Amino acid sequence: MPEFMDVHTGMAGVTPEGLMEAHNADLAIQGDEHVNFKHAWADPESGMVFCLSEAPSAEAVQRIHERAGHRADNVYEVPVQA
Repeated sequence: MPEFMDVHTGMAGVTPEGLMEAHNADLAIQGDEHVNFKHAWADPESGMVFCLSEAPSAEAVQRIHERAGHRADNVYEVPVQA
């Protein structure tokens, strides 16, 4: 299954607890779109949040994020890794 990295902006001040809450909201419904959210990272200073997932499509990732209440600004497929 393809992997995706998505980016959220505007989350300045996000705490570890806030990041976990958002991640758990995704995990609770990810199966509806056959998405597997693997990990999330945040920089509270810049407000950037990054999520790595496996999914059938970028649209499936975005639908889960939208339903969980935190739409991604961009979703990128990452077909090449080192």
